Amino acid sequence: MDIQHTEPRDNTPSRRGFLALAAAGAVTALGALPAFTASAAPGRPTESPLLSPADAARNQLWWQAPGSAHSMIEQGLPVGNGRLGALVSNDPADELVMITDATLWTGHLNDKLQSDGQFPYGRDDFGSLTLLARLDVAIPDHDLGGVDNYRRTLDLAQGLVTTSYDVAGVTYRREIFASRPDDAVVLYFSQRGGGSYTGTVTLAGTHGESTTANSAGRYASFGASLANGLEYGAAVTAYSSTGRVRVDGTSIAFDGCKDLTVVVSGGTNYAPDAAKKFRDPSLAPERLARTKVLNAAGHSASTLLHTHVADFRGVFGQLDINLGTSSAAQRELDTWGRIQARHRDDIPDPELEAAYLQFGRYLMISGSRGSLPMGLQGPWLDGNDPDWMADYHTDINIQMNYWMADRAGLSDCFDALTDYCLAQLSSWTDVTQRLFNDPSNRYRNSSGKIAGWTVAISTNPYGGGGWWWHPAGNAWLCQSLFEHYEYTQDRTYLKKIYPLLKGAVEFWEARLVPTTVTDASGASREVLVADSDWSPEQGPLDAKGITYAQELVWNLFGNFRTATEVLARDAAYSRTVDGLRKRLYLPVVSPKTGWLEEWMSPDNLGETTHRHLSPLIGLFPGDRIRPDDSTPKDIVAGATALLTARGMNSFGWANAWRSLCWARLKDAEKAYQLVVNNLKPSSDGSNGSAMNLFDIYEVEQGRGIFQIEANFGTPAAMVEMLVYSRPGHVELLPALPAAWSASGSVTGVGVRGGFVADLSWKNGKVTRVTLKSVGGRATTVVAGGTARKITLTPGESVTLRNLG
Repeated sequence: MDIQHTEPRDNTPSRRGFLALAAAGAVTALGALPAFTASAAPGRPTESPLLSPADAARNQLWWQAPGSAHSMIEQGLPVGNGRLGALVSNDPADELVMITDATLWTGHLNDKLQSDGQFPYGRDDFGSLTLLARLDVAIPDHDLGGVDNYRRTLDLAQGLVTTSYDVAGVTYRREIFASRPDDAVVLYFSQRGGGSYTGTVTLAGTHGESTTANSAGRYASFGASLANGLEYGAAVTAYSSTGRVRVDGTSIAFDGCKDLTVVVSGGTNYAPDAAKKFRDPSLAPERLARTKVLNAAGHSASTLLHTHVADFRGVFGQLDINLGTSSAAQRELDTWGRIQARHRDDIPDPELEAAYLQFGRYLMISGSRGSLPMGLQGPWLDGNDPDWMADYHTDINIQMNYWMADRAGLSDCFDALTDYCLAQLSSWTDVTQRLFNDPSNRYRNSSGKIAGWTVAISTNPYGGGGWWWHPAGNAWLCQSLFEHYEYTQDRTYLKKIYPLLKGAVEFWEARLVPTTVTDASGASREVLVADSDWSPEQGPLDAKGITYAQELVWNLFGNFRTATEVLARDAAYSRTVDGLRKRLYLPVVSPKTGWLEEWMSPDNLGETTHRHLSPLIGLFPGDRIRPDDSTPKDIVAGATALLTARGMNSFGWANAWRSLCWARLKDAEKAYQLVVNNLKPSSDGSNGSAMNLFDIYEVEQGRGIFQIEANFGTPAAMVEMLVYSRPGHVELLPALPAAWSASGSVTGVGVRGGFVADLSWKNGKVTRVTLKSVGGRATTVVAGGTARKITLTPGESVTLRNLG
């Protein structure tokens, strides 16, 4: 094994600070909530940050037909700036842009229980994410019937949708992007060959708003408020270096324009402050939207594009991946053709599979920067009635949305989840204190005690819950929050989330109840178990000691101990909690089924192939269960047997979770097959990938909906197959499938313990790995049966060659 050390270049290395763009000269900091505020003019790059066509092609998806206005969820291409999301159709004659603001929610605090103990769960009480606006750019002379050589491209590395086509010998081109620095969606229309554009730009709300236009300012806008008092607004402007652009009624008309730039923005007066009832009364959304579009219109389309690409590339470029070379025949197909061929021919397409991972990263960058976190659909809607309100489900979905972030070089995108939890904490605590022990709540603490906070299965951005209480939801949110600390080793961050951790611990100190268990030898002992609960989302509604809760609380108490040690806080209380942890009941293997028990019963009380893997939460995302000498062999065997029984075909997010579990068990081929299963083309609403790669969830025969978590969970599984880590331990290529084994590389992988790994391999063996400290100091690197203890100072790196 060859070793090479590299000294740190500065004294303050931090993965959270690695967002400056090479060659651009502009840095856009990731801020806290809310994003829709007046801000200083963004820095403009002094050099072009655009990739060369050859370099850009490595991370491009493309199609030979536009998206249908009637199937935007399956066919529209997504753009986003972290708060605003848009689906674009790329129809030559009528560009449709459906715009969502992540904060445009109906509903309210929703702090009343129904007689059955559930929170109301409707669009008016609990609330729902809704569309902000619809933008249409009509160009009647460009009807598809007269179009040749059509092509649309999604450039993942530059955050750019490009459409090109020919009409009467003229090549027309449009570029669409959602700029974070300028806080707007920009459409730029150009041509080559003497052509021009004539048509209209129309902005409309989706809640019955009235759009007005200003001829002097050459913009159109609307503003209104929802029934809950949330104010919102949007505005659009257009300009050209040639031809004529004017207001025509409530639209903007253009004619004879050789180029055209359209800028649209909008937002709400939502604020992440429970004390202000989650509103900023000083913010006037319609006026601010007008200001933003007119400010952007003071610059050329080229300047706006360069500013956007400089920002986007600085984030996207933190991870690169190569899983092998696809065939020439595969490369000739467009993206939808490749997805269909991958399923039909069952031949690996490593470049497509790498692009699927990068598509997940593209969505994360586009949907999770400086605003609310992503719910079930992220900021991409096609109507005002998304299933399950496009809410935040706390029993897998919001957690899975962020499993990829730290693993795949997007640690700062995790901030949206942290900021959300911190902003909701006072409301969650208040509602828990007032309502959790209400007599109607079947999950109330039988002891009558109450402390800390927890959540419902569904949460909204107003501190409220929907559906049933979810007692263990606090522990799972804290698991995600603490794991982010493990990746970053950021003590300031740990201090920030400490109240969340402690409040959850206090809740569970009050909730645990003693019971007596008898082991196989007949010996009895007293243990602590979770009070009555429901293993998501199946089986008995009132079971004590469900494995799901026991594992999460065990993890929570351990993480709390680490936090108290790092921050030198609450030493006495930490010892008390540690004592409780030692008394926790931990699951055993059923003598009847051979599976790890989901309930404190040898019987299977639910569906064998249920979508949730709740009893395996100690395998992933936890790692109490590991296929090594630290875990009893019967527990590993029981977990493996249960995972096998759950099956290999489920909904996309469930397949992703299964893949992650198989990767943890080092079964590369099963983990890979589940990735492939999620790549299969969706047909008539079936589970799989839509034409635009959105994951489709079949809710009933013939009807599928978009749920975004598989688009993040599957890439997380792919990374986990290449690198497994926990504090003090990193294993390279733990589950490398044959399809990727010939040769490959990945750079920028997050490693728990405060490191970033770059590695390459050939014929299934690691040829080179560089480990850089972003706060970590010591870990053990394992590859091919070889282990090496590494000690670094922050900022230092080490390179190992020819491992195993």
